[in-house]
Amino acid sequence: MDEHFENSTSSLAPQESLLPVTVLTSVLCVIMLSGSGIEFAAGNLILAALFLICFFGVLVFAYQNVSRFRKLSAARSESRIDWKAAMPEVQRQNLNLEVLELSRILETGTEQLSDLQSAYIVAEDLALRQIQQEEMVPLLRHIIVCGSPFNAVLVKEDVLICAEVSFVVSPELRQEKIDAMLRKVEQVRWKLSQLEVKMRPRLMMVLITQLSPDDDARFRGSMTKQRFASTPVDIDIRFLDFEALQAVYITDGNRD
Repeated sequence: MDEHFENSTSSLAPQESLLPVTVLTSVLCVIMLSGSGIEFAAGNLILAALFLICFFGVLVFAYQNVSRFRKLSAARSESRIDWKAAMPEVQRQNLNLEVLELSRILETGTEQLSDLQSAYIVAEDLALRQIQQEEMVPLLRHIIVCGSPFNAVLVKEDVLICAEVSFVVSPELRQEKIDAMLRKVEQVRWKLSQLEVKMRPRLMMVLITQLSPDDDARFRGSMTKQRFASTPVDIDIRFLDFEALQAVYITDGNRD
């Protein structure tokens, strides 16, 4: 079923503008700076200092209001985002692609594809549970945003986090796969700008590793944020160990 997600009352809230705050802040800043200059010239250093303190207080007030306005604008504009649940066919296709890639790396036979499918499904589920715990916000699984499918989507203030999960069993991640992730989130960024949605897209790369200590260190060293410095969107890289996830969510890791 092609299911769209509707936002609730945010789109019905009265619209606000930054213009009154901007005008008021500008007037007060001019008054405070002028007062400080006049009192300083007259030798009244205490009054000059008080005017300066008030000036900085006005700036803090303005910053807080601008930040609040951005968050409210982002919440209201969520209703214009084109997102829907990924069809079962799309989810199945993505799962098969991931499993075939794992099979190629591990050099396993077709008779083990079912076990790999089960392992991948468990790994993805545990990883998304952990991400939700870390971010402390609800997440939507297997969502198509602006035409691009993602394993999960989270909304945190004015940031739209698009999460892509990869199960890593060798100390490298193919550049083609990384490029595909970047193209998808870039499409989201472009579409949000076209819709004038006041949200910033972010790609979260959730990398579930099952590697030896040496390979793990090598892999983490290759996946630094400097590698993505030229990308047009923010990148958040999360490393999660498969065995550690199982110890937390499946077995009691505190038992001897």
